[in-house]
Amino acid sequence: QVQFVESGGGLVQPGGSLRLSCTGSGFSLDDYNIGWFRQAPGKEREGVSCISRIDDSTYYAGSVKGRFTISRDNAKNTVYLQMNSLKPEDTAVYYCARDCYPGGIGVNPFPQGTQVTVSS
Repeated sequence: QVQFVESGGGLVQPGGSLRLSCTGSGFSLDDYNIGWFRQAPGKEREGVSCISRIDDSTYYAGSVKGRFTISRDNAKNTVYLQMNSLKPEDTAVYYCARDCYPGGIGVNPFPQGTQVTVSS
């Protein structure tokens, strides 16, 4: 079964940092554009970031640009999202997805996600 395994979420104070990890199970992440999206309670899904399978070019939503960094380690079949200067409005469940594109969400057939809570 092809699925993602997301991890690294937690509770952090405003201004803090977290690093999320997304590992592919049953497929190679480097065959796809891979991205992160998030969903907060009562809000629509928001595409956060995306990294290209072709040249590792990256996209960030305006709300996270300059604070978040996406990267991939193909040897570990893992994509990371380094999140710095976290704000309470970053609180959400974060999911990874394949076939992402700038401004879009991508595909995650079996979303599990990792909870990020930013609170003092």
